[in-house]
Amino acid sequence: MLPTAVGPVAEQFAAVERIAVLRGGGLGDLFFAMPAITALAETYPGAHITLLGTPIHAALLAGRPGPVDEVVVLPHAEGVRPRPADQEHDDAGEIARFQERMRARSFDLAVQVHGGGRYSNGFLLELGARHTIGTATEDAPQLERTVPYHYYQHEVLRALEVVGLAGAATTALAPVLEVTESDRAEARAATAAVGADPAAPWLVVHPGATDGRRKWPASSFAPLVGQAAADGYEVFLVGDESEAGLARQIRSLVGADAPDAAERVHVLAGSLGLGGLAGLLASCTVMVGNDSGPRHLAQAVGAPTVGIFWVGNLIMAAPFERSRHRVHLGWVTRCPQCGVDVTQVGWNAPRCEHVFPLTAEVDVAAVYADVQDLTHLSRKTATPAAG
Repeated sequence: MLPTAVGPVAEQFAAVERIAVLRGGGLGDLFFAMPAITALAETYPGAHITLLGTPIHAALLAGRPGPVDEVVVLPHAEGVRPRPADQEHDDAGEIARFQERMRARSFDLAVQVHGGGRYSNGFLLELGARHTIGTATEDAPQLERTVPYHYYQHEVLRALEVVGLAGAATTALAPVLEVTESDRAEARAATAAVGADPAAPWLVVHPGATDGRRKWPASSFAPLVGQAAADGYEVFLVGDESEAGLARQIRSLVGADAPDAAERVHVLAGSLGLGGLAGLLASCTVMVGNDSGPRHLAQAVGAPTVGIFWVGNLIMAAPFERSRHRVHLGWVTRCPQCGVDVTQVGWNAPRCEHVFPLTAEVDVAAVYADVQDLTHLSRKTATPAAG
């Protein structure tokens, strides 16, 4: 029998019609929470689920089928949604107005799956929901029902353990995102514009990451991309506008060594919307990426992936299966410049100021071997452009 819960499952709450789920952050953070949100939807059928999230969550989920009925964008608030770099302080008025609007909705259940609760639990309590659940560090405000927060736990399982406090359980342990015809149409237009061969295998590569230490070096991505292009793959370098320069750098490195192969390397970073990226990933043969949002998106739309992870992030964020998802690990545990223990940085100790790739030692040949293996195992019979 398949498991239906992570941790204890408490008694369900009565008469739950309106649920708020607090989860800020990026794409990956959204997908960590999706199985838990699915569990809530299955356990409380008919309840309206509001995700208190970020603009990128709203952009991706707007009008899309799934367990989230709406996304309400969080205000900038410490420990909940970081304020812009040019804003010195949180806007207390903005926060108060947001909380007042949410209190007017009279949520029956508010769910915190955003960190350890040091800041987010207090924020959640201000929403005035009848019932509250979430994680809690020792110094966090207490909700009605909580599970203790320990940093090294897989984020998907942590969120599922939280919703178990509300009696919610599911067999859907992996995030799933439905791809729409609009997504596929945007992807078709973008790939046709660069002249990609629809009969070739398609490799999507995301070389970026918000945290610079998660980035596999461009000097590693370039030979991978070059080899794939030389072997007949159409390669698409993706990311947001801030990553377009990195994508162009990788293509330039390929071109310097193999100009013919570079003709099959296409820079789409900065030119695809989130929907178009979802459509492209759903159509590709394999995706390669760092531990970042696009790899999680690829997994959610059903693309086979090869992920490059630092070992600590593997514990918290890696895919569970290995039939369609492979991982390669950087095993660095101390900063090569100052010697600080990076396994504790970010939670139990101050982070050092040095930025260095934790995954630099990941072997290019090993990553490419998994690309080839997944291509052999899962190459689509339909052409990629047709989706």
